[in-house]
Amino acid sequence: QLQLVESGGGLVQPGGSLTLSCAASGTFVVGWFRQAPGKEREAIACVFKEGSSTIYAGSVKGRFTLSRDNAKNLVYLQMSSLKPEDTGVYYCAARSGSITVCTSSPRQYRTWGQGTQVTVSS
Repeated sequence: QLQLVESGGGLVQPGGSLTLSCAASGTFVVGWFRQAPGKEREAIACVFKEGSSTIYAGSVKGRFTLSRDNAKNLVYLQMSSLKPEDTGVYYCAARSGSITVCTSSPRQYRTWGQGTQVTVSS
């Protein structure tokens, strides 16, 4: 059974950087989402199986980067120039194994990690 485990969250000052990791038991299309208090879950970006990626959230363009290491079954979300509005719980999610396309719709992801808290504050 596919499981996803996020790690790397924490407290960081504005302007700082964090890298989140998502460990999966295989190679899947993986999306990253975040949910701020009182807000709906937001799609950030998605990485294809071969490693290319697409950014959905305009607010993170130029600051967040996705990458993956398929040999280790790890997907990374590298975040820089962090802002207080980036605060939230970050989730990685995987699509079914046969699917090769990305989507920003949370409903299209089959498996979710437990989430990791990112807090940007001075």
